[in-house]
Amino acid sequence: MSKDTISDILTCIRNADMAKKETVRIGFTKIAEKIVQILLREGFIKNTREHRENNKSFLVLTLRHKRNWRRNCRTLFNLKRVSRPGLRIYSNYQKIPRILGGMGIVILSTSRGIITDREARLERVGGEILCYIW
Repeated sequence: MSKDTISDILTCIRNADMAKKETVRIGFTKIAEKIVQILLREGFIKNTREHRENNKSFLVLTLRHKRNWRRNCRTLFNLKRVSRPGLRIYSNYQKIPRILGGMGIVILSTSRGIITDREARLERVGGEILCYIW
């Protein structure tokens, strides 16, 4: 694993989604827990649970796939990392971008914790733009 835990989380979820896996296991950190709570609350994943193995904690996510009558699966969401360790992107609450006209979400790291763009606009706080999800 690299030093960028947010990028690792998003890459694991993206790869499992493209491979049509039902579950994905990611390393447990406080940032990962907050991002997964947001994904669960917004309906991008079905379920999450904590798993402990050899004194290491993991989050096991159950992904949500859209199935049609031909048994084909297609990915339900896209993830894009915006701010990274080499280039931090900050925004005030008035200039937070709207993804697909409000259909997607932006996850921000603010002084009040990791929150979505809608919550940041309501609380009138800006912060570092972590990722886009649509």
